[in-house]
Amino acid sequence: MARPIWSGVITFGLVTVPVQLVAAAQDHSVRFRQLQRGTGDRVRDRRVNERTGERVDHDDIVKGYDLGDGEYVVVEPEELERIAPGRSQVIEVSGFVGLEEVEPAYFSRTYYLAPRGEEYARVYRLLCTALLETGKAGVATFVMHDREYLVALRARDDVLELHTLHWADEVRDPRRELPGLPAGELPVERELSSARRLIEAMSTEWRPEDYEDTYESRVRQLVEAKRRGEEVVAGEEPPEATNVVDLEDALRRSVDRASRPRRAPGGGDRDGGNGAGGGDGRSLADMSKRDLYERATERDVPGRSRMNRRQLIRALSDGHRKRTAS
Repeated sequence: MARPIWSGVITFGLVTVPVQLVAAAQDHSVRFRQLQRGTGDRVRDRRVNERTGERVDHDDIVKGYDLGDGEYVVVEPEELERIAPGRSQVIEVSGFVGLEEVEPAYFSRTYYLAPRGEEYARVYRLLCTALLETGKAGVATFVMHDREYLVALRARDDVLELHTLHWADEVRDPRRELPGLPAGELPVERELSSARRLIEAMSTEWRPEDYEDTYESRVRQLVEAKRRGEEVVAGEEPPEATNVVDLEDALRRSVDRASRPRRAPGGGDRDGGNGAGGGDGRSLADMSKRDLYERATERDVPGRSRMNRRQLIRALSDGHRKRTAS
């Protein structure tokens, strides 16, 4: 169970909801240690005096604002605490907006909010339901870990979500930062029509469980291969940019390919390569991970609780082949 990293109250109007905050996501990236090449010795970062090279204790470190030319304004931790905003226990909603009005560039991190006790469940559920029915998100500010955040408060199912937002002056203007953006030139209608058809042909439902971090898997395979002294297989090179002359042909062939039944890289339907279906008219590739897991439970597939979606498809396909062969 995730550990709360903040607790306080949500206020909107004269209504107060005591809540606690937990991170909505966890990082699963492969972690590496820093080693000295050729020795295997750990390399550690240490705080040292730049002039003397001697280590400095944490209690002897203060913050300094760089004025340039080697001059600093020194600020003590106690001074920062005295001027910090006093709303460190309050998420104060100042208004409600349509979530679609907030541009994606403003979103930073996502957290879940839970009622701080059973006695607060009623008012918590009330806020959830009201936000869902109105399609609105509350805009608020609050202080966490000595920093003030602008946030959007929304409801998803029966859970309140808090999205930290960038401040307006933190979001860059793409027109100013990206001078190479095309301006004034409209696409050729024939190519635009092909692009629309390609988008329609490739349209699908949003199922996040269908995607996995393949790069992390390859990093783990690299580590395991090196541990066993095996050869490391290089990955594929990135594709070349589409030539403007060949754009229409590339679009046409893309539409044709996307309009065909989806196939696995090794041939056959995208259900593991043998045409095995889910038993209800759907191929395994069209089933969600939850449906695949339920099917694996029905067939008593060993190790299913530890499998990702691709592994479930492979296991169910193998089982189908064995039943067909027998």
